[in-house]
Amino acid sequence: MFVGTMECDLLLGDVHSLKGKRAVLRPLLAHLRRLDVSVAEVGDADLHRRARIGVAVVSGQAGLTERVLDECERVVADNPETQLLAVRRRLVGSDD
Repeated sequence: MFVGTMECDLLLGDVHSLKGKRAVLRPLLAHLRRLDVSVAEVGDADLHRRARIGVAVVSGQAGLTERVLDECERVVADNPETQLLAVRRRLVGSDD
């Protein structure tokens, strides 16, 4: 079993309220969930223009786990309403 995690630091565009922040993040998180991953806002919840989201995936193959995280990173990077500032990834196997 392999568990892959990814944490993305985001800068949001023209957002002036937490309501506006939710309006930007909600469709992005929904898109990521369609890739069969767990995803949540994991930090910077009180800042209007910053967000940290976490993604987790479990698979029986390391390669599949990496490919799913690659696709998630592409989705986040291609979102026109956000700028991806940093990504931290981790892959843990059952032998670790």
